[in-house]
Amino acid sequence: MAPHFGLPEFGFLMRGLQWTMLLTLVAFAGGCTAGLAVALLRTCGHKGVEWVIRIYIGIFQGTPLLLQLFVVYYGLALTGLKLDAFVAVAIGFTVNASAFLGEIWRGAIQAVPRGQTEAAMALGLHYSSRMRDIVLPQAIRISLPATIGYLVQLIKGTSLAAIVGFIELARAGQIVSNQTFQPLLVFGVVGAMYFILCWPLSWWGSRMEARLALASQR
Repeated sequence: MAPHFGLPEFGFLMRGLQWTMLLTLVAFAGGCTAGLAVALLRTCGHKGVEWVIRIYIGIFQGTPLLLQLFVVYYGLALTGLKLDAFVAVAIGFTVNASAFLGEIWRGAIQAVPRGQTEAAMALGLHYSSRMRDIVLPQAIRISLPATIGYLVQLIKGTSLAAIVGFIELARAGQIVSNQTFQPLLVFGVVGAMYFILCWPLSWWGSRMEARLALASQR
């Protein structure tokens, strides 16, 4: 007789949720760090560097994330570098996030009024000072709604980590469903968990976007 969905199965889903949250945190933190470097290089003014970064962004935006995870885990293993499943998917998500966040922040940097940058240059501020004190604070505020939106997509995208055997929330739900033969109940609980994670972030992002739109009209 197949087991019913109960506390042990719910606890297993909760452990999957914990891994989903940890993977999201690692990938987002790493993606923010690398994405900032990508955005700065993309707007550095050196055509050669910008061309290389444009190709980098194009590769990771133009290929499926599932394929990228597959290449990181199985492709590196073929070269003799065998990575733990969590490490492999964390690297894959981080690199992918760096391309998307880098492009989001590139747009935000370029959205800062050019006159402010020109004024800073007239005052003799170096590139690092202009970015740190004038451009980036405004760019971060401009990009916040889009960044939050990407974070929501990242949380849901972690379900692709199951391709390399990593057990996150969606994969945990599949395992419990196969054991209990109650897919509607199990995936209803899984969907509710994703909703609890994502909806507050989506609401926050919408509020931030509305505030920015209102501020721009003043």
